[in-house]
Amino acid sequence: MKRLVTLLLAAGLVFSATTAAQAIDFKASGQWLMGFSAGDGNLVSKYGERGNKSKLNSNDKFTAAQRLRLKLEAVASENLSGTVQFEIGDTTWGQSGHSGALGADDTCIEVKHAYLDWAIPDTALKVRMGIQPILLPNAAGGSAVLDDDMAAVVASYEFNENVSATLMWGRPYNDNYGSNETVKHQNYLDNVDLIALSVPMSFDGFKVTPWIMYGMIGKNALLAKDSDRKYNGPDSLFALANPAYVNNLHLTKAYGSAFWGGLAAHITAADPLNIEFDFNYGYVENMGNYDAYKSDGTVRRGELRSEGFLLKALVEYKMDWGTPGIFGWYASGDDGDPTNGSERMPSVSACGNFTSFMGDGNLGWSSSDALYDRELSYAGTWGVGLQVKDMSFLENLTHTFRVAYWGGTNDPSAVKYFDESIGFLGNNKYGQTVPELYLTKTDSILEFNLVNNYKMYENFDINFELGYMVNFIDNDTWKHANTGRNDSFDKREAWKAQLIVAYQFYATPYS
Repeated sequence: MKRLVTLLLAAGLVFSATTAAQAIDFKASGQWLMGFSAGDGNLVSKYGERGNKSKLNSNDKFTAAQRLRLKLEAVASENLSGTVQFEIGDTTWGQSGHSGALGADDTCIEVKHAYLDWAIPDTALKVRMGIQPILLPNAAGGSAVLDDDMAAVVASYEFNENVSATLMWGRPYNDNYGSNETVKHQNYLDNVDLIALSVPMSFDGFKVTPWIMYGMIGKNALLAKDSDRKYNGPDSLFALANPAYVNNLHLTKAYGSAFWGGLAAHITAADPLNIEFDFNYGYVENMGNYDAYKSDGTVRRGELRSEGFLLKALVEYKMDWGTPGIFGWYASGDDGDPTNGSERMPSVSACGNFTSFMGDGNLGWSSSDALYDRELSYAGTWGVGLQVKDMSFLENLTHTFRVAYWGGTNDPSAVKYFDESIGFLGNNKYGQTVPELYLTKTDSILEFNLVNNYKMYENFDINFELGYMVNFIDNDTWKHANTGRNDSFDKREAWKAQLIVAYQFYATPYS
């Protein structure tokens, strides 16, 4: 018996030594956000025939919510690691279903990231695979094509200190079609696959990244609904014709092709002068046709096709007290003829951030969905803005002020084919905020942002933001829209005030 105990102890010591030799370092990161928002993001209050206008459903003027993210990295070496990130929330205080109501016992934990990093021995080739953040190259104003979490495989190779390359294959949609179809048609021709190549090149005072992306779109991805019968397809690929809502949709291709290309440039050679420039182009081939109903009752055969471009730039000069700058953009817009498709640039999941009301230019989160960014791609708009960033007059307190003028590049006649279920002026007939604001050449908006950030501790910030949008939407244009009202609407200004308490920590290792 004594000999057996001795052998077991010896085996335990050997196992312990082996385990210690293969120790894994863990790195923890996290973010706690507590938000309190007041405001109204709708630009329309009522619509309908004169004297019989229907009031749009509206969101609460005040909301409180929270979001928690926890990230854990298991690092075996510089060549191998695994990462998982969980998100608890968004949890609106008082709302059941996400642990916000009394008792707080609902399920609200989500997997945000889950990926593996590894490198091929004795090479400069690195691979990341799994659910991960995918951001296409961009400089000024954020990505207008893709910035989101996605299941993907990404391979990167560094040729030298100046030139590298990144190749990505991702699958943003698959197996979401068929919840209300016959079994044999479930999960059939409903995948969207993306392949992207970028070549970052960095030199003294200058960085440029050309990139291209090819997409393959299954026809049933455009009709996809999940198990709860919610639309779960690529709704940003087409402009006037959202496949989830169009009438008598007839898809003629099993798979359609999409293509994007761009050039992101960043010039710092004249420091403290900073110049950023982006060019984007996107195309989705014709996948079929649909009935485009005009406001006068006539019907035309619309083409399910999109093609467009975007230019955007930022110039800023860093000074001791802050960084003043000017930014602007121009994107192609619809010509008003649905028979030749849309002339707006398609996107996958955009995240424009020139501004912080229409865009995502602050913390990228709000306690109210109605006051959050609209997945902004800038499609069909142009604009120019002035900003003074990171002004500081007191220790640990900074301010950023922006004013931006938004105009439209869509032909005013395009609204005659606009369906009320898709949305107009930022709202659809149910009063829900739609992903993007549709502006014609007769419409404009003036947006103001003021972001104040106080760093109370090294990892703890108090962020207070004010936003206001002056509404110059043209009533004479939109009274001809195909929204079932054939009359003017009641428009209003949008505003918001939000306070966010943020605790963030990064890469704290432990073994």
